[in-house]
Amino acid sequence: MRQIIECVPNFSEGRNREIIDKIVEAIASVKVLDNGVEERVKVLDVDPGEATNRTVVTFVGTPKAVLEAAFEGVKRAGELIDMSVHHGAHPRSGATDVLPLIPISNITLEECGKLAQGLAKRIYEELEIPCYCYEAAAQKPERKNLAVCRAGEYEALPEKMSDPERMPDFGPGKFTERAAKCGATNVGARNFLVAVNYNLNTTSTRRAMAVAFDVREKGRQMREGGKLTGKILKDENGKTLWQPGTLKGCKAIGWFIDEYGIAQVSMNITDISATSLHKAYEEVSRAASARGLKVTGAEIVGLVPKSVLLDAGRFYLEKQQRSTGISEEENMKIAVKSMSLDDLKPFNPKEKVIEYLMEDEAELAIKERLIRMTCKGFANETASESPAPGGGSISAYMGALGAALSTMVANLSSHKRGWDERWKEFSDWADKGQKLMNELLALVDEDTAAFNKIMDVFSMPKSSDEEKMARAKALEEATLYATEVPLRTVKASYKVFEIAKEMANNGNPNSASDAGVGAIAARGAVLGAALNVHINAVGLEDKVKAKELMDEADKLVALANKEESEIISIVNNKINS
Repeated sequence: MRQIIECVPNFSEGRNREIIDKIVEAIASVKVLDNGVEERVKVLDVDPGEATNRTVVTFVGTPKAVLEAAFEGVKRAGELIDMSVHHGAHPRSGATDVLPLIPISNITLEECGKLAQGLAKRIYEELEIPCYCYEAAAQKPERKNLAVCRAGEYEALPEKMSDPERMPDFGPGKFTERAAKCGATNVGARNFLVAVNYNLNTTSTRRAMAVAFDVREKGRQMREGGKLTGKILKDENGKTLWQPGTLKGCKAIGWFIDEYGIAQVSMNITDISATSLHKAYEEVSRAASARGLKVTGAEIVGLVPKSVLLDAGRFYLEKQQRSTGISEEENMKIAVKSMSLDDLKPFNPKEKVIEYLMEDEAELAIKERLIRMTCKGFANETASESPAPGGGSISAYMGALGAALSTMVANLSSHKRGWDERWKEFSDWADKGQKLMNELLALVDEDTAAFNKIMDVFSMPKSSDEEKMARAKALEEATLYATEVPLRTVKASYKVFEIAKEMANNGNPNSASDAGVGAIAARGAVLGAALNVHINAVGLEDKVKAKELMDEADKLVALANKEESEIISIVNNKINS
């Protein structure tokens, strides 16, 4: 699975557009090879502030690309920004003030913390810019708090850098000429911050603030008698006592929005692992209701990872006791409607979800050329004189249809009248089917891509011995890949039988024939893909490997014949009874 992280560096320049553009250009122009694939980051937002004299840049990509782009951004900022003459309203300690890495998909916060430490080390060693590590990258407990790392700001660096207790995690132990110009950079890792406003059916800022105090982690000041006008309570040391709110990792205030003519609870969810978007929505709704108010909808500010909305969709489907084994698009719709994310203006996931914004439509259209076609277009393309798509892609598509039919029966069973207590059982099967279907759909295009790799090899030069050797090596690698792809189709298609059999046995009896057709499609997929394993394996020079791959496919073919026969027997018995 592809790992995606976000980086949100804050640069100490918000007024000179030329400098800002040069820093962003340094970030956006980075290209790296990651597992043989050229990767680059995608800049999602550039937000300069004149009063703060600070620019926040948001970009995303694979870890390798993001780390390189972040390094180049820090390097360029260090060349263009002189901290000895910098002034602004926002706290700052360096030309690149903060440099957080944020996990988006298939990577943990802890892993991002390690990457941040490595990046800080490189920045100091190669650029001589001292670095503090904060939050999940902190190497000292107290430095988890960014404010501790940045205490005293740039002006305090001469003293701090010479103090063994306060010196940077990566630095020279003294205030250098380089530090005088670039300051110190705070490199960290933190969870994704979701900014969301909850719309209330009131114009009262005071009421909105009360709800915010109820739910935010910090809560509200404790007062005598629990009254708003009561005296603020303090402990024996004179420290104010606070009544915590109900939501961990959440900051919130209440305000009035002239544009909409309503009050809102404005919230930052700083730890989505502790408090999800949907949990926060439900809790703000509860707190508002307790005060005679109603949440009419929510407004996501900025961007969110796809998982935030998919988790919300699943939550509301489960709350309705509906199957969660539906398409990503349908899941998103449930999330949007359940939290009324379109209350104030249309909500388009393609414009708000980070992973969707990262997709390059031109590249995606090439990568998913076949599965983006209509059924008629796919059939016509297959029937044309072009050798691809061929049997491998068709086999993968048959497997996807087998998984789709089995999933359909599971979803119908989950929603069958009188079977309400069994909704979760069938929902779990539908989830399995959706994953298999998506895997097999991806293999439709990958099989054709594998065939094209072999065709590409034939255009390689073969004039010299070196060129012939390179060509032979490339052909062997491409042929092995073209053999392994249909074997993956065999394996994935075989997994369809488990779902089809369960649905034939225990699913909605009115859809037993659909489960049977799913099994037939899965068997066709296994047999068809196995033929492609054989025809490609014959071209391998490594005959031991070739036999190993063919034997694995043949074993699953035999099992597929048996499974299909058993499922068809079950279906016929259901129909005849």
